[in-house]
Amino acid sequence: MKRCSILFSAQYCQAFSYYSHLDSARTPLPFLSFFLRNSLVRRLSSCGSPTARPFPDYSPKSPTIRESELVYHVSTTIKQRRCEPLRRILKPFESKFRPDHFIWVLMNIKDDYKLVLDFFDWLCLRRDPSLEARCIVIQIAAAAKDPDMAHRLLRDFWTKPNLDVSLSFDRFVEKLIYTYKDWGSNSYVFDIFFQVLVEVGFFSEAKILFGKLLNYGLFISVDSCNLLLARLSNNTDGHEMVLEVFNNFLQVGVCWNTRSHNIAIHSLCQMGRMKEAHHLLLQMELRGCVSDVVGYSTVINGYCHAGEFQTMLRILEDMQIKGLKPNAFTLNSIILLLCKTGKGVDAERVFREMTCQGIDPDAVVYTTLIDGLCRIGDVKAAYRLFNMMQSQNIVPDIITFTALILGLCQTGNIGEANKLFDGLLSRGLEPDEVTYTVLIDGYCKTGEIDKAFSVHNQMVQWGLTPNVVTYTALADGLCKQGELDTANELLHEMCAKGLELNICTYNSLVNGLCKAGNIEQAVKLVEDMEVAGIHPDAFTYTTLMDAYCKSGGMAKAHVLLREMLDKGLQPTVVTFNVLMNGFCMAGMLEDGERLLKWMLEKGIMPNATTYNSLMKQYCITKNMNATTEIYRGMRGQGVMPNDNTYNILIRGHSKARNMKEAWFLHKEMIEKGFKLSVESYNALIKGFIKRKKYVEATELFKEMRKEGLVADRELYNIFVDMNYDDGNLDMTLDLCDEAIENCITDKTTNTNS
Repeated sequence: MKRCSILFSAQYCQAFSYYSHLDSARTPLPFLSFFLRNSLVRRLSSCGSPTARPFPDYSPKSPTIRESELVYHVSTTIKQRRCEPLRRILKPFESKFRPDHFIWVLMNIKDDYKLVLDFFDWLCLRRDPSLEARCIVIQIAAAAKDPDMAHRLLRDFWTKPNLDVSLSFDRFVEKLIYTYKDWGSNSYVFDIFFQVLVEVGFFSEAKILFGKLLNYGLFISVDSCNLLLARLSNNTDGHEMVLEVFNNFLQVGVCWNTRSHNIAIHSLCQMGRMKEAHHLLLQMELRGCVSDVVGYSTVINGYCHAGEFQTMLRILEDMQIKGLKPNAFTLNSIILLLCKTGKGVDAERVFREMTCQGIDPDAVVYTTLIDGLCRIGDVKAAYRLFNMMQSQNIVPDIITFTALILGLCQTGNIGEANKLFDGLLSRGLEPDEVTYTVLIDGYCKTGEIDKAFSVHNQMVQWGLTPNVVTYTALADGLCKQGELDTANELLHEMCAKGLELNICTYNSLVNGLCKAGNIEQAVKLVEDMEVAGIHPDAFTYTTLMDAYCKSGGMAKAHVLLREMLDKGLQPTVVTFNVLMNGFCMAGMLEDGERLLKWMLEKGIMPNATTYNSLMKQYCITKNMNATTEIYRGMRGQGVMPNDNTYNILIRGHSKARNMKEAWFLHKEMIEKGFKLSVESYNALIKGFIKRKKYVEATELFKEMRKEGLVADRELYNIFVDMNYDDGNLDMTLDLCDEAIENCITDKTTNTNS
């Protein structure tokens, strides 16, 4: 480690700090820094600042004549017989040897560094050396340019068990200062002492040492001060202290460097003080420091966590203008923000652009993007990245596998999720509680409760403890199957294990009771929740409102909405979708349209589901003009249609015999990767048949069968008759066989004929 301690007085460092803030257009900063630094060194190199306190002269107690003789004999013996073990040659002197003798002998051998260390080791084997003796050896080690030894000797003392820090600190500092002038005079010894205090967590003592040394005109090096900043920033509650040290040390003359500023910027970001962090980043160059990719990436990461996308983009642009190349950390921050906001496609585009610029993504970047793509349901894209990751020899970890398993479970592909789970086991990876819980939840959502409990049992056999999320997933699965009693038993077992029910657990039970039609019991459970100190959230209220809407209790749903708002809970778009669906099911389409208008006025952006409810009901009433107006309004608001939107519109237009519109929507739907439902195929084919468009109907019927979808009995009858009339006996028989295989009985067919 380089010697960075400089004998600057506080006043001259303050002058340097002041001049370094001058406008770079008037005085070039590098030249100014060089001029001031050399000027100050020339003026202060001899004894520090004119106002600095001088280090004391070392004046130990003088030995008596008899003691002097003993010291002379010991000194002469160990010099002359240095090749022999000290324990042997000093054995005759042990009974007469006292702590003071050690220091007097050191005066005679201090120029022989190896002999000093051997002699100190000999003493330590017999008794604990005095503070003065230890400090002298530390000074000699520093003067001999052996910082590692000085560091070890200091650390050995400050990591002693049962050390009284408050009592020892003042005495140790006093002895280290007392021995400095005559035994070493290498100021780096105080840097090493400062570093040790920081390393063992004595931050307050390190700051006190810094202040004491200022009195002697000594500064702790900026590298050592950075160590203090870094260690403080690693503590959850240490960010305030980072800023306190940063500002206080700056005021007394510490010339912070780029790393110092980056640590302070990091602490400001962690505290959410983004404007101050950004300002400090801009101030760095005015203070003579060069901003780097670390500082910019830290601020970018902070703005990403705050969700300020546009500000982040501006800083990224400033960074690139300065010629700084974003690194993997920068890339990961941006991708994480995009994934969190559901912009997985944009995140993938950023990933491609960055890799084209030569930035090598690491495992964290890949995993973040894989997780983001899985959460928006694009598992195919996630798998592409997974394979690319491995082709780059980047090994996926348990978090990567868990993200993919979660994505597969969310898309209902539980079989593939289970294969992937087996695959990670074969790779020697050990799944944790999160991985098991994701798979358990996947089985519960597909109604495979037995398999979910089988995975739970496997989890326990591996020595993992199911947590509240695991039990909640199982309880939710049982509730959806109507097994409320079993779910209650499971929750009693959970409580017996010391786990506390949380809002998610209660919501699962409330949802299960509502699905089973026990709304009154669900309301009673919500009351019990509040007694237990767990307050219902937006999901709780939305679940109850959904149950009332589906049972025709719109008035009660409105009461719950008002109660929710009175409690300061913000309804989600799902809440409004529940109300919208209730209005539509009750035939209250005008109220539904008023709700949509109110949402837009309040800045609550509807999603495709909101519009789908209205369009579906208008299609049922065969009001395709109103349906089309709703669809246009949806596109005008920038809301993209989903597969359900297209299926609703295609069925509606087909039944209204608007086959051009239906066919256009079918083509658009396929281009976007969506698939027609079996009901939509049936409606579209029948629409073409009614319009006597038999070629189009036949092509769609073939497409439908190729997709593995089963037509209804009316369509089978139509195409059996058509092929029979055309003399296509083979096709007629094939369709008859297919109809029988699909459980369409002769009796049903004949009746329908």
